[in-house]
Amino acid sequence: MSSRHRTFRWLYRLGFTPWDGHPLANALRSLVEGVDALPPGAALDLGCGTGDNAIYLADHGWQVTGVDFVDKPLTVARTKAGERPIRFSRADVTRLRAEGVASGEGDGFDLIVDSGCLHGMSDDDRDAYVREVTAVAATGARLLIVAFTPGTSFGVPGIEPADVERRFGAHWVLRSSGAEPDTGPGKTPARFYVFERAC
Repeated sequence: MSSRHRTFRWLYRLGFTPWDGHPLANALRSLVEGVDALPPGAALDLGCGTGDNAIYLADHGWQVTGVDFVDKPLTVARTKAGERPIRFSRADVTRLRAEGVASGEGDGFDLIVDSGCLHGMSDDDRDAYVREVTAVAATGARLLIVAFTPGTSFGVPGIEPADVERRFGAHWVLRSSGAEPDTGPGKTPARFYVFERAC
């Protein structure tokens, strides 16, 4: 078990989960409800935690799979989701295919959402994450990443914008990026990146 796994299990056990309960990303709302909103399809919520993004997507007609590698938030997510047809699975985002995470349609996910997952990983885990996310995405899929930059959030390593763009450059096209203000009191703004799967 990696130190990343141990840390999150320990934090959930303590009940210290400052990432829960934050407002939905404006960039996510724009993709789902904006002027050029995507038509609903298959969506994957990476590091879904207690399920806020997954529930939002399901309420807007998406077929949603939410994955997290810690059991406790998944239990909470299933309760919060109620009768919504969301598939919550325990899985590591660096091993999606090996752990059976796939779109129900079989052609890949049309929308993949990462609200605070990539920025906490080691370099090796980031390499595996990019391979796995690319492998489970449909051609033309959108990938939304919301991440802190280094030094902007206590306890989160963060990731530089140039590093995000470099890692996805081979198979994805960056469509938009910018500041993602968090409206909660005392919260640090993150950055968002919207990529499109090109090949």
